[in-house]
Amino acid sequence: MKPPPPPLPLPPPLRIGNFSGFYGDRSDALREMLTGGELDVLTGDYLAELTMLILARDRLKDPSAGYARTFLRQLEDCLGLAHERGVKIVTNAGGLHPAGLATRVRELADRLGLPVKVAHVEGDDLTAAYPGALAAHAYLGGFGIAECLRAGADIVVTGRVTDAALVTGPAAAHFGWRPGEYDRLAGAVVAGHVLECGTQATGGNYAFFREGDVHRPGFPLAEIHADGSSVITKHPGTGGLVDVGTVTAQLLYETGGGRYAGPDVTARLDTVRLSQDGPDRVRIDGVRGEAPPPTLKVGRNRLGGFRNEVVFVLTGLDIEAKADLVRAQLTAALAKSPPTVVRWELVRTERADADTEETASALLRLVVRDADERVVGRALSGAAVELALASYPGFHVLSPPGKGAPYGVFEDVYVPHGAVDHMAVLHDGRRIPVAPPQDTRPLDAVPEPALPDPLPSGPARRAPLGLVAGARSGDKGGNANVGVWARTDEAWRWLAHALTAERFRQLIPESRDLPVTRHLLPNLRAVNFVVEGILGAGVAAQARFDPQAKALGEWLRSRHLDIPEVLL
Repeated sequence: MKPPPPPLPLPPPLRIGNFSGFYGDRSDALREMLTGGELDVLTGDYLAELTMLILARDRLKDPSAGYARTFLRQLEDCLGLAHERGVKIVTNAGGLHPAGLATRVRELADRLGLPVKVAHVEGDDLTAAYPGALAAHAYLGGFGIAECLRAGADIVVTGRVTDAALVTGPAAAHFGWRPGEYDRLAGAVVAGHVLECGTQATGGNYAFFREGDVHRPGFPLAEIHADGSSVITKHPGTGGLVDVGTVTAQLLYETGGGRYAGPDVTARLDTVRLSQDGPDRVRIDGVRGEAPPPTLKVGRNRLGGFRNEVVFVLTGLDIEAKADLVRAQLTAALAKSPPTVVRWELVRTERADADTEETASALLRLVVRDADERVVGRALSGAAVELALASYPGFHVLSPPGKGAPYGVFEDVYVPHGAVDHMAVLHDGRRIPVAPPQDTRPLDAVPEPALPDPLPSGPARRAPLGLVAGARSGDKGGNANVGVWARTDEAWRWLAHALTAERFRQLIPESRDLPVTRHLLPNLRAVNFVVEGILGAGVAAQARFDPQAKALGEWLRSRHLDIPEVLL
């Protein structure tokens, strides 16, 4: 009897790096990644909710615009290097006009004399279906990117795809994955989510930043394997750090519960296992996937109205009385046509007996919004300026008030997969339609996992939460998420019982009247909170001091509660 044939060798890991986490990221990162070590693919993520609004306003001025122009400047410097090294580039810098950016990249390649094949993905633009929207774009998956790469593209430009699709597309092309291979796809989604924000995975914006040299963190890369597992690392000799903590922080960023939905797969974040795999290497495995939900998310940006703001400086004594005076004066001045939204915030930054004028001063911030530009424009700025010699002692403002400026509103809507014409436009002009998923599954919450055993009772001390837990926070439309993780099993046993949704509301007073949902992720020793409505109409509306909730987690870490002394 013949022995069975030996198993086929596994394909080598795919090394995917990131060179951009947002529109405006470090301009020399593309060259840094191309010269710092071996890579197969480089991804550039340029699109946030606010970016789509910025690009929509660009397109209003110039119909040929609507893409991230900085990408072209980066590419001009590095296209020859990428071609020489055989590194493919996949980016969503196409924004609202991927075909336009692809054309510009071809023109650049021709000018440089490089035989580069450029493809693009389209079909996400649903603006015409939403009258009054400046932009409405569906979040597409990675299989359009995969089609372009399988056909030989060197550069793939997309519009609005999910951030993780920039990684799942190349992985599917490299390993031959097909729709329905949910565990492999989910593993790539998790790796993509870690990479998408660039240096946030390598020590940037990290709660425990003092543990490594984060003055100039290197950009991250993932070694993705055929089974969907991966190792997160960075090029040798670059700054920052990659450990279980930095990867945990990024996994919690802008996520919610155990199911992380996408157009190709729903990744089960509650199955993710992280382990240190050596210096600056973190292994991700165990990820399970499920069929995607039956609908696609569409990000819709529209004009919300007009806003204006004035920041009054209050110095020395009687801070509250000074604030009361200017409030009353401006309220009276605007009484004939008051703005629809008026928000005052007194920020008490002053100190008693201060030795500088700045540290003797507090700030009173007035923000107004209205559908009528005139109500928040000259009417407000004129009323504020007229108080210059007729208000509280020491009257001045941080900057002269200007005219009203438009602000945008971001909203999520959902459409069936069949509502989009997902299309891979190959480098030779062929158009390959990308079929919607065959199977879908409604997005239900995962069952609440069991709590760990509580710590034995013992002495406790009032101390900041951040002494025993890290946090990272961010925005999704008008909602904020705050992920909090413990660094040891003992701290997790305490955190899971102590940091409830009710305790969160007590520590973050802004959330007391808002829906707050807590999600447990025991594998990550983490709790993830979603606070609905805390950001109003989203970042473009600038409804609060920190409009993207970037520092909400750090505020939470600074709050004091009773912590067992054994953890301190």
